[in-house]
Amino acid sequence: MAKVFLAASLRDLTDGVAEVEIDAATVRRLIKQLDERFPGIGERLVDGTSVSINGEIIADALYEEIPDGAEVHFLPTLSGG
Repeated sequence: MAKVFLAASLRDLTDGVAEVEIDAATVRRLIKQLDERFPGIGERLVDGTSVSINGEIIADALYEEIPDGAEVHFLPTLSGG
């Protein structure tokens, strides 16, 4: 089971929930389960966030495996110039 932390920018879709525990083997499955629980969050997670697993930011994380007991953070993607 992973402990999932949701950034403040996502909490409008979670009724203010900031942290949940979900059992998922990959980031893709985790997003699917989050979207079932909080409809609409999946699209925002795929298009506008970065993923950190146990403190390591992962590029192209959809198929990244999630170890049991991991901390997963969805963070807004930063852009600039």
